[in-house]
Amino acid sequence: MLAPSDNQYISFGPEFGQRVLVFVDTEEEFDWTQPKSRDSTSVKSVKSLRKVHSLMRGFDIKPAYMVDYPVATTPESVEVLRALSENDGATIGTQLHPWVNPPFLERVGGPNSFPGNLPREVERAKIKALTEAIDENFGAAPIVYRAGRYGVGPNTEALLDELGYRMDVSVRPYFDYSDEGGPSFRNIRPQLYWTGPERRLLELPLTSTFTGGLRVIGERAFELATRVPRLNGLLSRTSLLGRVALTPEGIPLDEAIQAIELLVEAGTQIFSISFHSPSVEPGHTPYVRDARDLADFYAWWDGVLTTLTRAGVKPASVEEVVAAAHAQRDGKPATLAEHAASV
Repeated sequence: MLAPSDNQYISFGPEFGQRVLVFVDTEEEFDWTQPKSRDSTSVKSVKSLRKVHSLMRGFDIKPAYMVDYPVATTPESVEVLRALSENDGATIGTQLHPWVNPPFLERVGGPNSFPGNLPREVERAKIKALTEAIDENFGAAPIVYRAGRYGVGPNTEALLDELGYRMDVSVRPYFDYSDEGGPSFRNIRPQLYWTGPERRLLELPLTSTFTGGLRVIGERAFELATRVPRLNGLLSRTSLLGRVALTPEGIPLDEAIQAIELLVEAGTQIFSISFHSPSVEPGHTPYVRDARDLADFYAWWDGVLTTLTRAGVKPASVEEVVAAAHAQRDGKPATLAEHAASV
């Protein structure tokens, strides 16, 4: 998963077109500046997802809500999300925050906040408990997974394969969390690829790219900039090099649009965009502190989705992408609607 070879990457034919998927890390509210706590389990902000969901449905997007254990086991949040799934076609996926997900066997905090750092049987037990909770409360077993904090580890892909998952969305290309004890995603392209022990699990990375005059050597230039004091800030201020992940959290709208335009021109086939559910209310995340931030959050979505639509990028669901990838592997055309029902 962390070192894919060239033959693992998937390139669809022209019949697939260019597509966009939106993933929502649907989770409890907690203070991002404080240590992790098992007691932070409030999910009141989930009710406010209806508004952003309505905005996305206006662009024909059916988001994938990646729910963690507090969300999957609280009746009020289950009611909201189940309605969006049953009535509006949203996908319900899995997001593992180990500090609020039973069984509680590990010490909270530090490297243990990355689920892939846990012993294999502990990681497996937590994924299994969450999978079963989603199956029970939403009426179907989830097929798409995201590790909290992007924290995949050496056992994650085999465990997902064993537990019936078809897609993982934990990889954030060009980002490195190793200083905190997490994984490094350096040198991974933002492109769909096969992974897992049997190469039957799909990895869909968060769409990320480099912008600016040095973008053609972006990975090498960015790595150098992180090692030389003040060089990273200089490159960013002079617009020579920027690193953009497609999220409204910390990425200004103009930078996101510039990245999208470059990626569309480069022929990117799948755009994966993500945000955290508590950002739909002020005061829960560092990105939306007040009403003005929330207005900017919605303006970001409107601007990004309008840009994608005008560029001819069309929506897709998790199920459609999984089906298209397997169809292509089986020698069939990788069109979406034709095969989605088979997932």
